[in-house]
Amino acid sequence: MKLVVTGGAGYVGSVCAETLIEAGHEVTVVDDFSTGNRYAVPDQAHLVEGNISDAIGDVLGSERYDGVLHFAARSLVGESMQDPAKYWHSNVGVSLDLLDAMRTHGVNSLVFSSTAATYGEPDVVPITEDAPTRPTNPYGASKLAIDHAITSYCNAYGLGATSLRYFNVAGAHNGVGENHITETHLIPIVLQVAMGYRDKIMMYGDDWPTEDGTCVRDYIHIRDLADAHMLALETNTPGSHRIYNLGSGAGYSVREVVEMCREVTGHPIPAEVAPRRAGDPAVLIASSDKIKQELGWDPSRTQLRRIVEDAWEFTRELGENSHSAR
Repeated sequence: MKLVVTGGAGYVGSVCAETLIEAGHEVTVVDDFSTGNRYAVPDQAHLVEGNISDAIGDVLGSERYDGVLHFAARSLVGESMQDPAKYWHSNVGVSLDLLDAMRTHGVNSLVFSSTAATYGEPDVVPITEDAPTRPTNPYGASKLAIDHAITSYCNAYGLGATSLRYFNVAGAHNGVGENHITETHLIPIVLQVAMGYRDKIMMYGDDWPTEDGTCVRDYIHIRDLADAHMLALETNTPGSHRIYNLGSGAGYSVREVVEMCREVTGHPIPAEVAPRRAGDPAVLIASSDKIKQELGWDPSRTQLRRIVEDAWEFTRELGENSHSAR
């Protein structure tokens, strides 16, 4: 298939683009490099540099494409609280421009990289797809708004689409891992301590109602995530919008993550307990039963050690090769 990947210079988008190429698909990446990394774009991909809203019409009109995988988005929860306009315009506005361009040029298959932040603070875990959607920040709200828009386009215009909702993506694949200007994810932050870029890791609360008192989160390996996107693309049905949750099927506490990073890196990784952060749920775990049953998704890299080992290998290579330059 000939495919467009928006945000294909980002962590998730670039690994998914590489996975699609490995499977024999032709990929065009569209990215403005506002947050992505040039080195992450696969060598075999055709690159179009530019704002999605400005470029997508020309790209889709230049030749016949079979589908789009949409990763381009702003994704910092804290920033979305401080500057919500940026999130409504960059996430919802750009996505509407993409949907309209797809409709204009007859591209009828979409996979949307959504987020479990659409659920907010869940009443029950693991979180299933029928859980209430009550996002607690503009980031999650913007992603939910896009999901609603996609549903309406599927119903009215015959688009076939799948939204994939997930929490914490980690690990690395084929030399690409997390390398953000502003890092907010636990595993890369802990590994930055092991590399000497930070003095210590802060654990926000050790009195949560969990086994060891620290928050529990679901982690999914980036390559397993890419496999799910490819499965979704291959099974899209015109007029249907499916929503699936993605997770490893298990949760790991902050303390467990820190301890595993100590084992893998051989570094003591100093940790300090800080007060709880407002709005942090004690446990967030996604149920992936639906996509496993309906699409046969079979994640094989779910062990925390494998995730941390792959992330650590990338982090060391990043430091050695000075890939942090953008």
